Amino acid sequence: MLENYLPVLVFMILGAVIGIVMVGLGFVLGTRKPDDEKESPYECGFEAFEDARIKFDVRYYLVAILFIIFDLEIAFFFPWAVVLDEIGMVGYLVMMLFLAVLTVGFIYEWKKGALEWE
Repeated sequence: MLENYLPVLVFMILGAVIGIVMVGLGFVLGTRKPDDEKESPYECGFEAFEDARIKFDVRYYLVAILFIIFDLEIAFFFPWAVVLDEIGMVGYLVMMLFLAVLTVGFIYEWKKGALEWE
C-alpha cells in the first residue's frame, strides 16, 4: 500500500530540493547593488501620493465581479464541449439557455453603465 505513494514522496522531495537550490543560487550568484531608487517605496512607478488605506469606488468591485462571472462562463465551455456528443441536444439547449441568461445580464449591466469608467 505505501509503495504506491513512494513516487509522490520522491516528486515532493525532488521539487522541494530544486526549489531550495534555485533560491539559494539566486542569493549566491545574484548581484547586490542597492541604491535609493531600488530601495524606495513606489506605486506604479512613482512616489505614493496618498495613504494606502483609501476606500475604493464600488465600481472597481463591480468590474471585478463581472470579470469573474464572464471568466466562469468561459470555464464552463470546455467540459461542455468535451461531452457535447454525449449530452446531445438537451445539453446544447441548456448551454444556450445559460448563455442567454448571461447575455441578458451583460446587456443589463451595459445599459446601467456599470462598464463605464469616469
